[in-house]
Amino acid sequence: MFFFYHILTTALYPVLAFIIYIRRLIGKEDPNRFKEKIFYTPARTDQLKLIWFHGASIGEINTIIPIIKYILKNNSKIKILITSVTLSSSEIIRSEFENETNVIHKYFPIDVSFLIKRFLNNWKPKSIVFIDSEIWPNFIFEIKKRDIPLILLNARITKKTYRRWKFFEGFSKTIFSSFDKCIAASKDSENNLLNLGASNVKYFGNLKYIPNSDKTENLDIDLEKEKKKKKAWLAVSTHKNEEEFCVKTHIKVLEAYKNSLMIIIPRHINRIKKIYSKIKEFNLNVQIIDKNESLKKDTQVILINSFGNLERYYNYCKSVFIGKSLVKELILVGGQNPIEAARQSCRIYHGPYVYNFQEVYDFLDKNNIAEEINDYNSLGQKVMEDFKTIKIFDEKKIKKINLFGEDIFKKTINELEALFND
Repeated sequence: MFFFYHILTTALYPVLAFIIYIRRLIGKEDPNRFKEKIFYTPARTDQLKLIWFHGASIGEINTIIPIIKYILKNNSKIKILITSVTLSSSEIIRSEFENETNVIHKYFPIDVSFLIKRFLNNWKPKSIVFIDSEIWPNFIFEIKKRDIPLILLNARITKKTYRRWKFFEGFSKTIFSSFDKCIAASKDSENNLLNLGASNVKYFGNLKYIPNSDKTENLDIDLEKEKKKKKAWLAVSTHKNEEEFCVKTHIKVLEAYKNSLMIIIPRHINRIKKIYSKIKEFNLNVQIIDKNESLKKDTQVILINSFGNLERYYNYCKSVFIGKSLVKELILVGGQNPIEAARQSCRIYHGPYVYNFQEVYDFLDKNNIAEEINDYNSLGQKVMEDFKTIKIFDEKKIKKINLFGEDIFKKTINELEALFND
């Protein structure tokens, strides 16, 4: 099976390179660095021990930021290479590590053998950590051949992913047994990894419980001065059709709170114009906000058109709807991370499809932090009830979340200690 995969990826290389070039032309790839994915990466010039972390996008990168900061703080002679796939993740890395000389970001090359060999020859990593569900067979086989320690961190193998890999049982066993260690994101993923052939699997809890940052950034717009005038609620990580659900909710809210405001932060900001057009169909005053832009007086809905730390908005709003939870087609991959909202004492609402974070939502629901909703009338009533009282930071609940995260962090660091202390 690996032979056929190897031949197929090699044969498809011109097609994949062409697709990336087209994506660059339409603004979906970095115009200056897109070649890192399809051509080359420059060779290293220093001799520091290098640890390579790879995560696809924002979620995976945010997961490892606390771990990377810990390594840098305790090991001055280590260089960290971070690879990712998306423009948004590269921006997060830049903002977090722009003053850190021992951190380098590169785009992940496509899984083709000649690119992989060149990449590994140039960077010479001593240890490699893949995040979440980043499973690339050509890379894994080449890494194994070179006997480089390989870890799958916060490993997430959903039912859908498991079924796909199980169909190629012999192939999957060879791949998953190549990881020296797998630290699972959930009990479900732990069981799936073991059934797929991974041998050294551990589970401590989802790494997303670990705080990413100890700083609170200012809002892109000065909502603080509007606080006494406008009551606001937040919808984050929304996917297609969920914005319409939220707009219908806000129309209900506006019946009782005419001067209220809804802030929408979609999961993919390249959809902003389509979302804007859809909201206009409901005759609402909607404003797209870029950084450092003022809020208009008659605005009823804000669309955030920039990447950044959600903490600023969680800190401002009491009520938060978290998306990718209402789309039934995503039932096997549904759910987005609610932990930062919980840490900011938000009242969290979500739909029924939260498989990706089921254990997290179970924990938050049990502690009366989150609640499942199924229709916009119910969400509207919840938001209006929240508007009646001021937001109070529940220190006991925040402490409970933080202690859980600290315990996961310590256990994970103990497992990774060998990577940067040998």
